[in-house]
Amino acid sequence: MSPRRSYDQYCSAARALDAVGDRWTLLIVRELLAGPRRYTDLHADLPGVSTDVLASRLKDMEREGLTTRRRLPPPGATYVYELTARGRELLPVLDALGVWGAGELGERRPTDALRAHWFALPLLRALGEAGAAEGLVEVRLEEGDFHLYAGVPDDGPVYGDGPAPGEPDARLVLDAGTCAALARGETGLRDAVREGLVEVTGEGTAAKALREG
Repeated sequence: MSPRRSYDQYCSAARALDAVGDRWTLLIVRELLAGPRRYTDLHADLPGVSTDVLASRLKDMEREGLTTRRRLPPPGATYVYELTARGRELLPVLDALGVWGAGELGERRPTDALRAHWFALPLLRALGEAGAAEGLVEVRLEEGDFHLYAGVPDDGPVYGDGPAPGEPDARLVLDAGTCAALARGETGLRDAVREGLVEVTGEGTAAKALREG
């Protein structure tokens, strides 16, 4: 195992970057906010990372107490990675970083990979700003479906791939361009609904809040 790298500075920011400052680490956290993930799933949703680098980062994150690895019982019988309580504390860090970097989301470049669930955190923020911060929300994009747990307990997943695992409080149908505009703060979710950019169905509290006004 490689020695722990450090800035060797008595500063909390430097200590934090000792743990999460390596390339890919925070994006692995983003993926694990969906709950336990297999190595193959992580590799598929982190286009551009090599197998060696991903394996190294996961080992480093386990050593730092950010993740754990466990074996699923049969018939799964495979290993999954998941965030520890300390790793999950990085959620507001990632959210703030996304807000700070939203201005960089210009037009999508031909080389830009995209997974639908990469919009999970911006949409959770938009739901909160729209007064729809609680409930199970299913999101449908051309790039794929995912679901959000708005008002999620501290120890539960933040989002998940695919359709909601039950009847959602709201279903949203929109496109990646609208998601990017929401992330940049150019429009609010209620405004996007009124303008016909987001289709909302469902009878839960979240759906009703989005249709108000």
